[in-house]
Amino acid sequence: MLQDSLPGPELFVVALTVSDAIRPKITVILDSEQGFGIDECALVSRRLARRIDEAYGEEASYTLEVTSPGADQPFTDQRQYTRHVGRTLNVKLQDGTEKNGVMEAIEAEGIQLAEEIKEKNKKKVLPAALIPFADIKEARVVISFK
Repeated sequence: MLQDSLPGPELFVVALTVSDAIRPKITVILDSEQGFGIDECALVSRRLARRIDEAYGEEASYTLEVTSPGADQPFTDQRQYTRHVGRTLNVKLQDGTEKNGVMEAIEAEGIQLAEEIKEKNKKKVLPAALIPFADIKEARVVISFK
């Protein structure tokens, strides 16, 4: 039902959760490589609510929330990296190490990250290196208020 409610291939589902309650809460998190706005969320919400009502009857009691991932949420889909080229990321790797740096590019197999390291109380930027998607456990945009 959710896939049929999307306006086109530019939007994709990041997460879908349904709470286990008397009045279930359905939470849909969408994203796009180009970004999107409240109008697209409202459109998907109306379409999905109509499909749920058709399938389960208008008496079905639920709460529906359609939203985008928060700025502090980790990426869960490779397509989420696209619109963040040029931004600073915090990347946790499968081996437990962490890297911070500017994502300079995306390739089919991973991201090019120019890692920032501290060296004698100074920041040094290493040349961009490929980090395969398979090695990434979690990646988030670093939010700066400077």
